[in-house]
Amino acid sequence: MTENTPAASSPESLDSLSYEEAREQLVAVVGRLEAGGASLEESLALWERGEALAKRCEDWLEGARKRLATARGANDAGAAAGKD
Repeated sequence: MTENTPAASSPESLDSLSYEEAREQLVAVVGRLEAGGASLEESLALWERGEALAKRCEDWLEGARKRLATARGANDAGAAAGKD
């Protein structure tokens, strides 16, 4: 396995990935796994990287949901205050 494979990236680097970057890397990992031909060790590393990337994407989406809920709550509160 070489240093430039998606599986070789350190877990710490996941924190700095945007949603789009994490999703793009996840698509690449899935493509490599589906293509086959990797050793068992490399396949396991790719799988682990894919799981970590999927979690990073889910974390981003959950954060976005929370921000939307907060914004909606603030808008609803503002609208209700304007009716008084």
